[in-house]
Amino acid sequence: MGKDGFRCVECNEKAPELHRDYSKGILKITICESCQKPVDKYIEYDPVIILIDAILCKTQAFRHILFNTSLNIQWKLCVFCLLCEAYLRWSLLHGTEQSSDPADIIRYTKEWEFYGMFGLAALELSAFCVAVLLFLVVVVGRLQGATLDLRLLLRALLLSCYGKVLLIPAVIWEHDHSPLCLGLIKMFVLTSNSQAIRVILNSSRRLSLLAVCVGLLSETCVAQASEKLLWSAQDILTFD
Repeated sequence: MGKDGFRCVECNEKAPELHRDYSKGILKITICESCQKPVDKYIEYDPVIILIDAILCKTQAFRHILFNTSLNIQWKLCVFCLLCEAYLRWSLLHGTEQSSDPADIIRYTKEWEFYGMFGLAALELSAFCVAVLLFLVVVVGRLQGATLDLRLLLRALLLSCYGKVLLIPAVIWEHDHSPLCLGLIKMFVLTSNSQAIRVILNSSRRLSLLAVCVGLLSETCVAQASEKLLWSAQDILTFD
């Protein structure tokens, strides 16, 4: 982060530094000039505590991660989450099939359905992100005249999708209430998306929720259209 690139996790005001490094490794946390509180209390916290606060969708934790760290794992996290979602859909597709040949497991992993599910999940995520960004550009950029950092917003959206990794335990610990678990995971991811938008824009909760709803609507439309196209292609292949 460059100068004035940091933010106070309490009041969102810009700060030139998070701490001052004195001799012999002595660090002093910078005090915010606006709220007279530590600019970023999380620099002293254990990463596990930061993760717990992020899971609880605390504004301070999101500001620390999005503004005061150089965490650039959003693309790796995105690919991993897409793999988790693709595996879930693929396992649900083949979950009812019985096979006595262990070699079928390897054969199934090479089938085109898994890669098709990965592509479908990537397409839906792209539709969600594009719809959210376009909505914010129109509402915040055009109507309100504010300047948007689209790269920062996209980074925030991708990082806030970390909840999708919970899809793997949902598959491993499969039970009768799996649809409920999947719905709760989806709601948690959308809540994290909304909180990330709210932190980046320092906006109202209503605006961030509306942006997420627009993205969800776009994702649902793309999913339904892709599903119809996929079934049509399967019918053609079967008929041939």
